[in-house]
Amino acid sequence: MGNLLLYLPNFLCSLLVVSMFSLFFGDLAFLVIIAWVLSGALVFHRPTESALARRLLHLRYPTPQERAKLEPVWREVTARAGVEGRTYELWVEDSDGLNAVAAAGHIVGVTRFAMNELPNGELAAVMAHELGHHVGGHAWSGLLGYWYAQPGRIAWRVLRAVSVVVFKVSRAFSCFGIGFVVLILGSIAMATISTLYGLPLLILGVPYALAAVGRRAELRADEHAAALGFAPMLAAVLGKLHQEEQRQTAALAALSGGVPPEESPLSKLLSSHPDYYTRLHHLQPYLQQQQP
Repeated sequence: MGNLLLYLPNFLCSLLVVSMFSLFFGDLAFLVIIAWVLSGALVFHRPTESALARRLLHLRYPTPQERAKLEPVWREVTARAGVEGRTYELWVEDSDGLNAVAAAGHIVGVTRFAMNELPNGELAAVMAHELGHHVGGHAWSGLLGYWYAQPGRIAWRVLRAVSVVVFKVSRAFSCFGIGFVVLILGSIAMATISTLYGLPLLILGVPYALAAVGRRAELRADEHAAALGFAPMLAAVLGKLHQEEQRQTAALAALSGGVPPEESPLSKLLSSHPDYYTRLHHLQPYLQQQQP
């Protein structure tokens, strides 16, 4: 419930967007709003979960051989956590990247690379991390929050695209044109503050709020895996992810003349995962406990 409260501003922004959109339906406007609010219940519908896993996340059911590899590791993780492993479904993503996902309320997915290349201990750490998302309610609340934030996200993208076009057009009229656009946008902002208490302006903050919630959830899931005794294995996995990130950065630097691309402060705020050093810092207390 605490995670859902963090999504409340995003929900209010989306509700405003849906309400404005519903005006096109005249007398049926109220029904449009109610239908959108009730649509969130699909998150808890098992067939809908499976459809989302296949269509959006490109997951599939494991083969018998893959299941024989995954299930013993999963039983070890759930036994340590004291939860019923059969509550959740194991899925596989045909990817050569090191990744895993906790989807909706009952799905734990791992990539083919993680399943085949990681030692069992590190694979268990990855799966314990995803179980942490489920136990902490991050998976279903995140999907529910993501669903209800979609209208706000779409509106934000539209506003950003329109702003870019407007500023490009205004540049043709030199500083006078830019000043005129800033004046118009400022007037619109003041109008929303005075008439709608500035709620439409919250749309601009939706992506940043969602990213902040995502980073918090990742740290909580790391702590869940570490508390089950998987801290050293999880740290090893994070090290591999960090090395892969460094290789990608070096490849981009080679393409741009040897200068590595710098991440802007705004792009960091939009990241859904904490950086390697932050995650490793939060694991240190658990790592020190397991040192001889």
